[in-house]
Amino acid sequence: MRFEVDPELTGALCEQIVAMWADVSNAGGSVGFVGQVTRADIEPVAEDTFAGIAAGIDRLLVGYDEDGAVVAMLILRSQRFHLSAHWRTLGRVMVHPRRQGRGAGAALMREGERIGREMGLEGLHITVRGGEGLERFYTPLGYREVGRLPRALRVAPGDDRDEVRMWLDLS
Repeated sequence: MRFEVDPELTGALCEQIVAMWADVSNAGGSVGFVGQVTRADIEPVAEDTFAGIAAGIDRLLVGYDEDGAVVAMLILRSQRFHLSAHWRTLGRVMVHPRRQGRGAGAALMREGERIGREMGLEGLHITVRGGEGLERFYTPLGYREVGRLPRALRVAPGDDRDEVRMWLDLS
């Protein structure tokens, strides 16, 4: 996989990201949606996401396969608050389902860490949906649980999940 930081947000790139986002979500990925979604469901959220990147506030990391297709991404999101300028939240962390289980996610996270260090950040934060076992993925990468918001995520009526907060110290 080849990584690119802050690629130009062309219409074609945005379309590939939205398509991957739908594929990841429809395969059960915890990327902001629950159940089956369409591109039309994702597009309004994606537009807000792209606006922060286009404004230079947030940073985009994209992973491409050997054919140049988008197969992974994450966003280093600013808190937009000067007292938090020394760290970022990783958002929309996803690997296309056909690339999962072969180390692409770990490679994506290591590249995100490298960028964070290059930016001079002191920490990276990520939130994960409880009940999915995602903590087991992030812990070997150096992230540690630093808190939980109990029942903060309502994935369905009667199915509330904890929002698990994890932190990677870069200092």
